[in-house]
Formats: sequence, C-alpha cells, structure tokens
Amino acid sequence: MRIVGLTGGISSGKSTVSNLFKSHGIPIVDADIVARDALKKGSGGWKKVVAAFGEEILLDNGEVNRPKLGQIVFSDPDKRQFLNRLLAPYISSGIFWEILKLWLKGYKVIVLDVPLLFEAKMNKFTKPIVVVWVDPEQQIQRLMARDKSSEEDARNRINAQMPLDVKRSKADIVIDNTGSLDDLNQHFQKVLLEVSKPLTWTEFLLSRQGALIILTSVTSGVVLCIKAFNNSS
Repeated sequence: MRIVGLTGGISSGKSTVSNLFKSHGIPIVDADIVARDALKKGSGGWKKVVAAFGEEILLDNGEVNRPKLGQIVFSDPDKRQFLNRLLAPYISSGIFWEILKLWLKGYKVIVLDVPLLFEAKMNKFTKPIVVVWVDPEQQIQRLMARDKSSEEDARNRINAQMPLDVKRSKADIVIDNTGSLDDLNQHFQKVLLEVSKPLTWTEFLLSRQGALIILTSVTSGVVLCIKAFNNSS
C-alpha cells in the first residue's frame, strides 16, 4: 500500500487538493474528521479536554465549542501544545483504524490528509509527501476573506502552524497554489500521475494483495514440507 502524505497550511488550498484526490477515486483519511470524532460528546478525548479547559468551552448540547476552544489555544502556544498532547493518542489510533479499514478493502493508494503531518511525526509513515504551498501574504488575505477575521487573528492562526516555506523544504512534491483554480487543476494532474504509478515491491508486499500472496506462498510451502515428510516416513 502507498500512503501519500498531504499537508499544507490554513487557507493554502489543501482541502481543495484533498477533494480532487477523492474525485479521482483515491480514498482520503482526513485527520480533521478523526479529530472531530475524538472530541465528540462523551468520548475519551472529550472528557480529557473538558477536564483540562472547563465546561465553559461547551455548547448548550454538551458538544465542544470548537471556535471558542480554537480562540483559546491559537493565542497561547503552551495551551495549544497541551491540547495536542491530550488528543494525540485518540487521533493516532483513529487514523490507524481508518487506514486498516482501507487496507482490508484492498486499496493500493490512499491519501493521509494531516495539517500537522510534520509536527506529529506522521511523515515517517508516508511517501511521497505532498505540500500545498501558497505565498504567505496571499494566505493571510484568503484566511481573512474566508473567516471574515481581522488581520491580527489571521496572523495568529497562521503563526501557530509550521511555516509553509519550512514544509515546502521537507516535501517530495510541492503544489504551488498561488494561481487560479485552473492552474491548481493542471498542477494536480501531474501529481496524480506521480502518485498513481505502479507500486514498488515494498509497497506491494505491504498491500492486502501482497500479504495474501505471502500467506498463500507460506501455506503452500508448509503443505509441501508436510507431504514430503509424510512420503519419506
């Protein structure tokens, strides 16, 4: 199985690229969705976060008020890191089970969409790594327009993440999203060809089909050895 790492920054266009992969039949494991599940009312992550930040972060229905929690942690690096540590075990296990389900279905290529791919050290499990990059000032303008936020709030949220230029330097493939949607589509088509190449032998052996071939080969070998032993007795 080939696990493609997809990351970027807030308002870089990563979600658009993720949707493009999905529209071409490549399944996505979305860390943001897993994180939302980890914060659902009554879950282990929910209990940890409420115990740490208090019930004032809850909505009337008991669910976490994510925008309010975001305001608290984006303005305080220590609280942000503390929140990440609280949720990391639940998010990691959720991602593992999502990957396992896709492996059992026989998918050969999947995309792991993780905003904190490098920060969470998940880049070690993905190849190639695709970074969606945009000019920093353009990123601020897009975020302000999307969230109707002030420039200060936008900068705080962007500065809370690893700079896109740093992520770009760690990437195997960079998608420059400073142009139009048509430009992005053209870049994406090249990336799609790259990630859809035939699997390497290592990737194939890690796929369900490869595992079945290994299992079949080992089983056949054991059967032949048993027959040979019986015939010689």
